[in-house]
Amino acid sequence: MNKTGHVAFIGAGPGAADLITVRGARLLAQADVVLFDALTDPALRQLAPAARWLHVGKRGFENSTAQATINALLVRHAQRAARVVRLKGGDPSVFGRLEEELQALADAGIACEVVPGITAASAAAAATLRPLTRRGGGRSVSLNTAMTAVTTQAGDAAPVARHADTEVFYMAGKQLLALARRLAASGWPADTPVCVVSRAGWGDMLASDHTAATVAQAAVLHAGRPAVVTVGAGAAPAVLQRPASCEPLQAATEAGRAIDRGF
Repeated sequence: MNKTGHVAFIGAGPGAADLITVRGARLLAQADVVLFDALTDPALRQLAPAARWLHVGKRGFENSTAQATINALLVRHAQRAARVVRLKGGDPSVFGRLEEELQALADAGIACEVVPGITAASAAAAATLRPLTRRGGGRSVSLNTAMTAVTTQAGDAAPVARHADTEVFYMAGKQLLALARRLAASGWPADTPVCVVSRAGWGDMLASDHTAATVAQAAVLHAGRPAVVTVGAGAAPAVLQRPASCEPLQAATEAGRAIDRGF
């Protein structure tokens, strides 16, 4: 086992730099070399200004770094440097090819660790003030990729299997039209709520509400932007009931103070 090389896989979170975890920020600040993804915030460089930063991003339908190249770079720099960070957008374990990179390091006898991050599904739910799970009606969540080459015998896009009360589709920005057709082919009720969020976690985030029958309309609004699509229970807007006045809250506050005083 190589005792000098070490790799930390760190989830940068989706979007803004301050979505990284405290542990992730601490390890990033110690890095000698950082291999970073396309959608990580450039502001994260301020945490490790002396490190060597290497772009190894992947983008759908665009020029991307081959996975074999990323694996080789991880091994090479870990063997030469004491601290290497593999900085991934979102959470490393969610559509991040984590296992392939872990295997490459294991084959080379290089120690590593994984620091989780906020995934895009959570960021989209938080930004739109709606829970991914709901008491009674939304007890399960399935994470899926919208990027698929699977087709039917007729050459059409394969239908979308319903695994959970809430289905979340990643990498959907350029797949919205295809996803709409796949939802229809799968027999999803036309009024099933669908929420599309592009650039979740960034200041220029966009969100739009649709149904399974109308989600194709989102393709124009979110064109050219990385998007996550939530379908089902977790896509419905939260029903937030606000008090008509502050009087009940004030009464409760006074009652609490009276208990504190021992009355």
